[in-house]
Amino acid sequence: MTTTAYEPGSDRLVAQPLEGEVSLRDASGVSWAAILAGAAGAASLSLILLVLGTGLGLSSVSPWAQSGIAATTFGISTILWITLTQIAASGMGGYLAGRLRVKWLGVHTDETYFRDTAHGFLAWSVATLVTAAMLTSAIGAIVGSGVQAGGAVAGGAATTAAAAGTGAAAAAAGTGAAAAAAGQASQSDSSPSYLVDSLFRKTVAAADPAAAASAPIAADATAAPAASSPQSASTSTAEVARIFANSLSAGAPLPADDVKYVAQVVAQRTGISQQDAEKRVTETYTKAQAKLAEAKAKATEAADTARKASAYGALWLFVSLLVGAFVASFAATFGGRHRDL
Repeated sequence: MTTTAYEPGSDRLVAQPLEGEVSLRDASGVSWAAILAGAAGAASLSLILLVLGTGLGLSSVSPWAQSGIAATTFGISTILWITLTQIAASGMGGYLAGRLRVKWLGVHTDETYFRDTAHGFLAWSVATLVTAAMLTSAIGAIVGSGVQAGGAVAGGAATTAAAAGTGAAAAAAGTGAAAAAAGQASQSDSSPSYLVDSLFRKTVAAADPAAAASAPIAADATAAPAASSPQSASTSTAEVARIFANSLSAGAPLPADDVKYVAQVVAQRTGISQQDAEKRVTETYTKAQAKLAEAKAKATEAADTARKASAYGALWLFVSLLVGAFVASFAATFGGRHRDL
């Protein structure tokens, strides 16, 4: 709509647009004030909904077993909430950008529709950039958490073999074999130091003083020597741990010379025969290899799971942002239509 007024310095009447309207000659294709207003509304609503979603998500997760929602359910709920946030915030921002723009006169209907769509898209773009700037660390964590976790787990898998040996050696160097066997009762059977300590366990007959006293005294050199001191026991345990670690890190069977040497150490400290000691060494090393292979398999599986979760998260985040852009552009056409009524 227009009104008429006298042209300055002339008696001729000319048409002039009403307040809030611009003529085609003076109109600009972009109303940045309306775009910034819509972007501010979208960013604020998006921030509020994200905070609400974080609170609801944390309240549904429990550290206790058999409590809280499952990981799959939590992931799906997060995706749905992010999508809902994008739809609500983008729709609000797009509608505001279309409703608050100036009214263009003499512009074709198709051109008006295009401009409204562009206003909604620009409002969504500015809001997304603002939100990303405010939540840079959070968005980076969402996108990169899976990759970082996968890399950390994969690195743990690569160093499992070395950690197996060095951990056992450190444990053996700090404590005696008897203290490790008696004081580490709650230690997991998969621990490398536990497996090494199990080599030096004495049988009941060998550990019973009464049985040892009643046994005939051997006069030849093949009789088991006296019990070693705690210091020598700790040293021999650390040495055996290093021997195991050297072969485990290479992924190779224990060499025959090492089997024989370790069996001699075991036989000396436990009082069992050389043949039984070699059998014990072979069985213990086989258990250590099996535990190492199991740890590597679990680490690889965890890394693959983290990689897939990161990929799915990035894809769904892309979909939700794409939906937000469409909703903002579509809502702006409604706002512009209401503005032109």
